[in-house]
Amino acid sequence: MTLLLDTHAFLWFCQGDSALTARAASLLRDPAHRKLLSVASCWEIAIKAGLKKLALGEPSRTYIASALAKTGFEILPIAVEHAVAVETLPMNHKDPFDRLLIAQAIEENIPVVSGDVAFDAYPVTRLW
Repeated sequence: MTLLLDTHAFLWFCQGDSALTARAASLLRDPAHRKLLSVASCWEIAIKAGLKKLALGEPSRTYIASALAKTGFEILPIAVEHAVAVETLPMNHKDPFDRLLIAQAIEENIPVVSGDVAFDAYPVTRLW
């Protein structure tokens, strides 16, 4: 199965945070699953780190590169189809990063690993 990670799921997995559920951690550890991190999440991490709302202990550029190398997770680029799909999404979720993740999940037909219940208002499978 291919999985799209919400930003917090990626960070919590990499940091061993107990806020990540056992089910989510199991899904992310399973080598049978392909795990994708959206460029939108990389952008969100960089913005939050730059605003000092997220402490990574190193620049986001090296943190993300190192985390991807350690986990084997792959980057999901933002395609034009993903970006324009946001236009037709209902405004149930206001966060622009999450709206793009939702659009990517819909367009790619893949589930999202996220604790954000607001995703449930959209036609995506949320695993947590």
